[in-house]
Amino acid sequence: MFIISAAFCGSLKGVTMPTSPTLGNWIGLIALGLIWGASFLGVAIALEGFSPLWVAAGRIVIGAITLTVIAVVMGVRLQASPAILAFAAGMGVLSNALPFFLLSWSQQHVTSGFAGITMASIPLFVIGFAHFLVLGEGLTRQKAMGFLLGLVGVGVLIGPGVFAASGSEFEAAARLGCLAAALSYAIGSIITRRCPEVHPVGFGVLALWVATAIMLPAALITEGLPPMAEARPFLALLYLGLLPTGFATLLLVGIIRSAGPSFLSQVNYHVPVWSVLLGVVVLAEELPGRFILALGIIIAGQMLARRKGLQARAPA
Repeated sequence: MFIISAAFCGSLKGVTMPTSPTLGNWIGLIALGLIWGASFLGVAIALEGFSPLWVAAGRIVIGAITLTVIAVVMGVRLQASPAILAFAAGMGVLSNALPFFLLSWSQQHVTSGFAGITMASIPLFVIGFAHFLVLGEGLTRQKAMGFLLGLVGVGVLIGPGVFAASGSEFEAAARLGCLAAALSYAIGSIITRRCPEVHPVGFGVLALWVATAIMLPAALITEGLPPMAEARPFLALLYLGLLPTGFATLLLVGIIRSAGPSFLSQVNYHVPVWSVLLGVVVLAEELPGRFILALGIIIAGQMLARRKGLQARAPA
């Protein structure tokens, strides 16, 4: 799953100029939000039969194989210059290996809905990092206001008092782990944004195989072969590898080519909502009112930062 990273990469080589969004684009966007939002539910179920390390490694291996098959079918030629490999390694670690493991470990102690809500902060962190690391994407006054408002939402989500919400002694660390995963995705996005021109699917293939080269040996050396899990966690792991990385990539590239990466970035509003709804409906997770308040504040911050009109004439 590389929500923001893929959007940035989609603006590079191999993508045509976008047109106005169509009904098909909107349907695809909603489908992407559901697929990626359900990944947190998938992790929660996969943890019933696999360790966090094997959940992360398994979804990466399955995703790498899936995306490679898609690249072959699409006729995408891999570009593996030293510069592209370096950026792909950065994306593989920061947008796949590290956040996948952090989320898998953290979701042993927090709900899938909480993990999904923290992901809503990714675009806000991207705005902050981009100010220093991406030429031409500095903070305007409006972006800064949206960024600060979003941080207020993050504070509501993980602030004082919320750590005592459950009986798990690791809940505080797990909530910080989810936030660390969001930060990792954001930094991975900036790295992807700065990469040389490359086809997004080919770049994703390289990144996932880098992540595989890291996580698969780590899982084998640390824990040995994965256990023979029951059907429910096995199917959840299969879902994580096939849909969020495989089929979703086809939708993602199609939307970027048709409607552009800015339109695709709206999927970040959908993902946390789906994660919360699925957690409540399927897993009967509790949903404290402050979680909803935090989600509303974070999304409001995103919308303020993205709102056009005042940005151009109100520099910070």
